[in-house]
Amino acid sequence: MADDPPVPASPVTPLQLFVGFATISIVGFGGVMPWVRWLVVDRRRWCSAEEFASLFALANFLPGGNVLGVSVMVGGRLAGRRGSLAAVLGLVAPAAVLVCLLAELYRRNAHLEAVQGMVEGMGSAAAGLIAAMGLRMVWPLRKSPRALVIVLLVVTAAAVLRLPLVWILATMLPASLIAARLTER
Repeated sequence: MADDPPVPASPVTPLQLFVGFATISIVGFGGVMPWVRWLVVDRRRWCSAEEFASLFALANFLPGGNVLGVSVMVGGRLAGRRGSLAAVLGLVAPAAVLVCLLAELYRRNAHLEAVQGMVEGMGSAAAGLIAAMGLRMVWPLRKSPRALVIVLLVVTAAAVLRLPLVWILATMLPASLIAARLTER
């Protein structure tokens, strides 16, 4: 988790966005956000880790799925409206087809013990991917005690206290803004 490489200066086409997000759509079962971060930050260097964290934070406040919000914002940032559309279609279309096929297979074979075990295993793998993504997103904030305190408070509120997300966001957003304002002075 070294310093982020610079974002490439060459333009990104809607086709590149579609192919990148379609690839993520196909391999990212159980939670695609870790894969989206890998694609956007590590593999293609379409944005820095800090930019991705900001986009992810904003996407969590917008309606709809946060991964869709990130894909719209990344696509729009890199290739305008066509980029947004290409990224979303790449993210949604292949996954929709695969999910429909898998749903039919599951419907026909859900009674099998092996199928039930496979579903449980995929849930564990998804949890591990989400935890790894969280750690990679926190890493760039390691030098900011204020940011780490806010992350700790959010994780405690969600995981330990099991508070509703809307209440966590409603309290932590103003608290974060106030803390940022106070540390600027």
